Amino acid sequence: MGIRITRVYTRQGDGGMTQLVGGQQVEKDSRRIECYGTVDELNAVLGLVASEDARADIQRVIRRVQHELFNLGSDLATRPADRHPQQPVLEEPHVRFLESEIDRMNTELPTLRSFVLPGGGRVTALLHQARTVCRRAERLTVGLARLEEVSPNAVPYLNRLSDFLFVLGRWNAKRRGEEEVLWTPEEA
Repeated sequence: MGIRITRVYTRQGDGGMTQLVGGQQVEKDSRRIECYGTVDELNAVLGLVASEDARADIQRVIRRVQHELFNLGSDLATRPADRHPQQPVLEEPHVRFLESEIDRMNTELPTLRSFVLPGGGRVTALLHQARTVCRRAERLTVGLARLEEVSPNAVPYLNRLSDFLFVLGRWNAKRRGEEEVLWTPEEA
């Protein structure tokens, strides 16, 4: 699928409308636009993570996820009937990869006995922020799926990705020797 961007602005969106990949005009605040806009926001937060972290292993997996999120955004910006045969979509192996990474990292982590407060170092805090943006993207995509067809792996991928980001945050904190603060209701 060739992409060529010759001009960034078109002025077509000034009236509150935008085009999906298939050419349909939709309002800029439609559910579909909210979904892929939130996926884009998540990708931007992960870009912050990658730029802050010197660990090559975390950068590598974050970059992979960023590419997958671009594929998901492209898919969400396209109604299924307009999908190009070569258009990349998320498939079950993408979900399984996240599960295997979660399982691998969890073997090094202590069992949780409470919820974790977002924080730790900057990278860990950004991973928690990415997790919350991912959960929002998931909620929006679930809502879209009630109204329109979406790819069958979109919601499972976002669900697993938020779990992955949570575990990656814990794993990163442990690797960096950062304190993991657990929620204690009595301190409220």
